[in-house]
Amino acid sequence: MRRHMPAEVFDEQKFITLSAKAEVCYVKRAKEHVKLKLRTPKKLFTLKVTPGKAEELMKKLQCKTEEV
Repeated sequence: MRRHMPAEVFDEQKFITLSAKAEVCYVKRAKEHVKLKLRTPKKLFTLKVTPGKAEELMKKLQCKTEEV
């Protein structure tokens, strides 16, 4: 079985659009940044943002969120 690497997204609007297809969004917090991970049926998409920006984005996501 072949494993695929997660795809990093740099555009926040594209990330919000992808969240419509996602099953869940995982939130991983670090000191300097927050990593948001969208799990879709085919792929994992990641986005790295600042903590303040992450809170704004999480309100716009169209899937459930889980803290990791």
